[in-house]
Amino acid sequence: MSRFTHNHVRTGVAKNLAVRHTAQTEQHGERTLPEVLRLFDRNRMWSDRLKEINPDYFSNLAKQQKPEIFWIGCADSRVAANQIIDLPPGEVFVHRNIANVVVHSDLNCLSVLQYAVEVLGVRAVIVCGHYGCGGVAASMTDDDHGLIDNWLNHIRNVQRLHHDELEGLDHHQREHRLCELNVIEQVRNVTKTTIVRDAWRAGNGPEVHGWVYGLGDGLLRQLCVQKPDDAELNVLPSPTKEDCDVHP
Repeated sequence: MSRFTHNHVRTGVAKNLAVRHTAQTEQHGERTLPEVLRLFDRNRMWSDRLKEINPDYFSNLAKQQKPEIFWIGCADSRVAANQIIDLPPGEVFVHRNIANVVVHSDLNCLSVLQYAVEVLGVRAVIVCGHYGCGGVAASMTDDDHGLIDNWLNHIRNVQRLHHDELEGLDHHQREHRLCELNVIEQVRNVTKTTIVRDAWRAGNGPEVHGWVYGLGDGLLRQLCVQKPDDAELNVLPSPTKEDCDVHP
Protein backbone atom coordinates (compact mmCIF):
# COMPACT_ATOMS: atom_id res chain seq x y z
CA MET A 1 0.00 0.00 0.00
CA SER A 2 1.43 3.38 -0.96
CA ARG A 3 2.14 6.01 1.68
CA PHE A 4 -0.56 8.25 0.23
CA THR A 5 -3.13 5.47 0.15
CA HIS A 6 -2.29 4.36 3.71
CA ASN A 7 -2.71 7.90 5.04
CA HIS A 8 -5.90 8.38 3.02
CA VAL A 9 -7.43 5.18 4.38
CA ARG A 10 -6.47 6.00 7.98
CA THR A 11 -7.95 9.49 7.67
CA GLY A 12 -11.11 8.07 6.13
CA VAL A 13 -11.51 5.58 8.97
CA ALA A 14 -11.11 8.34 11.54
CA LYS A 15 -13.75 10.46 9.81
CA ASN A 16 -16.15 7.53 9.59
CA LEU A 17 -15.69 6.80 13.28
CA ALA A 18 -16.33 10.46 14.08
CA VAL A 19 -19.55 10.49 12.03
CA ARG A 20 -20.73 7.25 13.62
CA HIS A 21 -19.93 8.49 17.12
CA THR A 22 -21.75 11.78 16.49
CA ALA A 23 -24.83 9.97 15.18
CA GLN A 24 -24.90 7.65 18.18
CA THR A 25 -24.59 10.44 20.72
CA GLU A 26 -27.20 12.57 18.98
CA GLN A 27 -29.56 9.62 18.91
CA HIS A 28 -29.25 9.14 22.66
CA GLY A 29 -29.32 12.86 23.42
CA GLU A 30 -25.78 12.86 24.85
CA ARG A 31 -23.34 15.74 24.87
CA THR A 32 -20.21 14.99 22.86
CA LEU A 33 -16.90 16.70 22.18
CA PRO A 34 -16.96 18.43 18.77
CA GLU A 35 -15.23 16.20 16.23
CA VAL A 36 -12.66 14.95 18.73
CA LEU A 37 -11.24 12.40 16.30
CA ARG A 38 -10.28 15.22 13.95
CA LEU A 39 -7.50 15.99 16.43
CA PHE A 40 -5.54 13.20 14.77
CA ASP A 41 -5.80 15.11 11.48
CA ARG A 42 -4.64 18.30 13.18
CA ASN A 43 -1.73 16.44 14.75
CA ARG A 44 -0.63 15.10 11.38
CA MET A 45 -0.83 18.56 9.76
CA TRP A 46 1.20 20.04 12.64
CA SER A 47 3.83 17.32 12.32
CA ASP A 48 4.00 17.76 8.55
CA ARG A 49 4.42 21.54 8.85
CA LEU A 50 7.40 21.15 11.18
CA LYS A 51 9.01 18.50 8.99
CA GLU A 52 8.65 20.76 5.95
CA ILE A 53 10.74 23.35 7.78
CA ASN A 54 13.22 20.82 9.18
CA PRO A 55 12.97 17.18 8.04
CA ASP A 56 15.10 16.06 11.01
CA TYR A 57 13.12 18.03 13.62
CA PHE A 58 11.50 15.10 15.42
CA SER A 59 14.41 12.70 15.07
CA ASN A 60 16.68 15.31 16.67
CA LEU A 61 14.12 16.13 19.36
CA ALA A 62 13.80 12.46 20.29
CA LYS A 63 17.52 12.10 20.98
CA GLN A 64 17.62 14.29 24.09
CA GLN A 65 15.77 16.62 26.42
CA LYS A 66 17.85 19.56 27.59
CA PRO A 67 15.58 22.52 28.47
CA GLU A 68 16.99 25.45 30.41
CA ILE A 69 13.64 26.47 31.91
CA PHE A 70 11.37 24.72 34.40
CA TRP A 71 7.89 26.26 34.37
CA ILE A 72 5.46 25.87 37.27
CA GLY A 73 2.14 27.21 36.05
CA CYS A 74 -1.61 27.10 36.40
CA ALA A 75 -3.62 24.35 34.72
CA ASP A 76 -5.81 27.01 33.06
CA SER A 77 -6.10 26.14 29.35
CA ARG A 78 -5.43 29.77 28.37
CA VAL A 79 -1.96 29.83 29.92
CA ALA A 80 0.13 27.37 27.90
CA ALA A 81 3.81 27.79 28.75
CA ASN A 82 5.48 27.23 25.39
CA GLN A 83 3.03 29.37 23.44
CA ILE A 84 3.12 32.50 25.60
CA ILE A 85 6.93 32.62 25.63
CA ASP A 86 7.11 31.49 22.00
CA LEU A 87 9.38 28.50 22.48
CA PRO A 88 9.11 25.15 20.64
CA PRO A 89 8.77 21.67 22.20
CA GLY A 90 11.88 20.60 24.08
CA GLU A 91 12.71 24.07 25.41
CA VAL A 92 10.52 24.18 28.54
CA PHE A 93 10.02 21.54 31.25
CA VAL A 94 6.53 22.02 32.66
CA HIS A 95 4.50 21.28 35.79
CA ARG A 96 0.96 22.66 36.12
CA ASN A 97 -1.73 22.52 38.76
CA ILE A 98 -4.63 24.60 40.06
CA ALA A 99 -3.32 28.14 40.81
CA ASN A 100 0.40 27.28 40.40
CA VAL A 101 0.82 26.18 44.01
CA VAL A 102 4.05 24.70 45.40
CA VAL A 103 3.46 22.67 48.56
CA HIS A 104 6.24 20.97 50.49
CA SER A 105 4.10 17.85 50.91
CA ASP A 106 3.23 17.59 47.20
CA LEU A 107 5.47 14.75 46.02
CA ASN A 108 4.30 15.21 42.45
CA CYS A 109 5.54 18.78 42.20
CA LEU A 110 8.70 18.07 44.21
CA SER A 111 9.59 15.09 42.03
CA VAL A 112 9.33 17.20 38.88
CA LEU A 113 11.36 19.96 40.54
CA GLN A 114 14.05 17.49 41.56
CA TYR A 115 14.28 16.08 38.05
CA ALA A 116 14.46 19.57 36.58
CA VAL A 117 17.23 20.73 38.91
CA GLU A 118 19.31 17.60 39.48
CA VAL A 119 18.96 15.75 36.18
CA LEU A 120 18.14 18.34 33.53
CA GLY A 121 20.17 21.08 35.22
CA VAL A 122 17.77 23.88 34.33
CA ARG A 123 19.09 27.42 34.67
CA ALA A 124 15.79 29.01 35.68
CA VAL A 125 12.67 28.00 37.55
CA ILE A 126 9.67 30.18 36.74
CA VAL A 127 6.50 30.20 38.80
CA CYS A 128 3.86 31.83 36.61
CA GLY A 129 0.37 32.77 37.73
CA HIS A 130 -2.20 34.78 35.85
CA TYR A 131 -4.81 37.44 36.45
CA GLY A 132 -8.34 36.07 36.43
CA CYS A 133 -7.25 32.81 38.06
CA GLY A 134 -10.30 30.76 38.98
CA GLY A 135 -8.49 29.06 41.84
CA VAL A 136 -7.56 32.37 43.41
CA ALA A 137 -11.09 33.71 42.96
CA ALA A 138 -12.59 30.57 44.53
CA SER A 139 -10.25 30.84 47.52
CA MET A 140 -11.70 34.26 48.32
CA THR A 141 -15.22 32.91 48.90
CA ASP A 142 -16.81 30.86 51.68
CA ASP A 143 -18.62 28.65 49.17
CA ASP A 144 -18.32 24.88 49.40
CA HIS A 145 -16.21 23.73 46.43
CA GLY A 146 -15.81 20.14 47.57
CA LEU A 147 -12.45 18.37 47.62
CA ILE A 148 -10.59 21.24 45.98
CA ASP A 149 -11.13 23.39 49.09
CA ASN A 150 -8.29 21.43 50.69
CA TRP A 151 -6.01 22.69 47.90
CA LEU A 152 -7.41 26.22 47.96
CA ASN A 153 -6.51 26.49 51.64
CA HIS A 154 -2.91 27.02 50.55
CA ILE A 155 -4.01 30.19 48.76
CA ARG A 156 -6.15 31.21 51.73
CA ASN A 157 -2.99 31.03 53.82
CA VAL A 158 -1.41 33.55 51.44
CA GLN A 159 -4.44 35.78 51.89
CA ARG A 160 -4.11 35.50 55.67
CA LEU A 161 -0.39 36.37 55.56
CA HIS A 162 -1.10 39.54 53.59
CA HIS A 163 -4.41 40.45 55.19
CA ASP A 164 -3.47 44.03 56.04
CA GLU A 165 -2.38 44.87 52.48
CA LEU A 166 -5.39 43.21 50.85
CA GLU A 167 -7.92 44.68 53.28
CA GLY A 168 -7.53 48.19 51.85
CA LEU A 169 -8.33 47.18 48.26
CA ASP A 170 -11.66 46.82 46.49
CA HIS A 171 -12.67 43.31 45.43
CA HIS A 172 -11.29 43.63 41.89
CA GLN A 173 -7.91 44.93 43.04
CA ARG A 174 -7.80 42.43 45.90
CA GLU A 175 -8.25 39.50 43.55
CA HIS A 176 -5.55 40.80 41.21
CA ARG A 177 -3.13 41.44 44.04
CA LEU A 178 -3.78 38.01 45.53
CA CYS A 179 -2.85 36.48 42.16
CA GLU A 180 0.48 38.29 42.45
CA LEU A 181 1.05 37.51 46.12
CA ASN A 182 0.27 33.86 45.52
CA VAL A 183 3.04 33.72 42.91
CA ILE A 184 5.50 35.42 45.26
CA GLU A 185 4.74 33.02 48.11
CA GLN A 186 5.05 29.99 45.82
CA VAL A 187 8.44 31.27 44.69
CA ARG A 188 9.43 31.46 48.37
CA ASN A 189 8.29 27.87 48.75
CA VAL A 190 10.45 26.79 45.80
CA THR A 191 13.51 28.51 47.27
CA LYS A 192 12.93 26.81 50.64
CA THR A 193 12.90 23.27 49.22
CA THR A 194 15.90 21.07 50.02
CA ILE A 195 16.23 20.53 46.28
CA VAL A 196 16.98 24.16 45.46
CA ARG A 197 18.90 24.89 48.66
CA ASP A 198 21.21 21.91 48.10
CA ALA A 199 21.78 22.95 44.49
CA TRP A 200 22.61 26.49 45.57
CA ARG A 201 25.07 25.24 48.18
CA ALA A 202 26.73 23.13 45.49
CA GLY A 203 27.09 26.27 43.36
CA ASN A 204 25.05 25.10 40.37
CA GLY A 205 21.44 25.90 41.23
CA PRO A 206 18.89 27.80 39.13
CA GLU A 207 17.52 31.29 39.44
CA VAL A 208 13.92 31.30 40.67
CA HIS A 209 11.53 33.81 39.10
CA GLY A 210 7.93 34.81 39.78
CA TRP A 211 5.83 36.06 36.88
CA VAL A 212 2.17 36.90 36.29
CA TYR A 213 0.44 36.65 32.92
CA GLY A 214 -2.28 38.98 31.68
CA LEU A 215 -5.13 37.23 29.90
CA GLY A 216 -6.35 40.61 28.69
CA ASP A 217 -3.23 41.55 26.73
CA GLY A 218 -1.09 38.41 26.51
CA LEU A 219 1.84 40.00 28.36
CA LEU A 220 3.98 38.77 31.24
CA ARG A 221 5.01 40.83 34.27
CA GLN A 222 7.94 40.01 36.52
CA LEU A 223 7.08 40.02 40.22
CA CYS A 224 10.16 38.67 41.98
CA VAL A 225 13.44 36.83 41.55
CA GLN A 226 16.04 35.12 43.69
CA LYS A 227 19.41 34.12 42.30
CA PRO A 228 21.76 31.59 43.93
CA ASP A 229 23.93 34.28 45.53
CA ASP A 230 21.04 36.46 46.76
CA ALA A 231 20.49 36.57 50.49
CA GLU A 232 16.74 36.92 50.06
CA LEU A 233 13.95 37.17 47.52
CA ASN A 234 13.93 40.40 45.51
CA VAL A 235 10.30 41.51 45.25
CA LEU A 236 9.57 44.13 42.59
CA PRO A 237 6.91 46.87 42.80
CA SER A 238 3.41 45.58 42.12
CA PRO A 239 1.92 46.32 38.68
CA THR A 240 -1.62 45.84 40.03
CA LYS A 241 -2.88 49.42 39.85
CA GLU A 242 -1.80 49.91 36.24
CA ASP A 243 -3.09 46.51 35.10
CA CYS A 244 -6.45 46.27 36.82
CA ASP A 245 -8.24 48.10 34.02
CA VAL A 246 -6.69 45.79 31.41
CA HIS A 247 -7.74 42.54 33.07
CA PRO A 248 -11.42 42.44 34.06
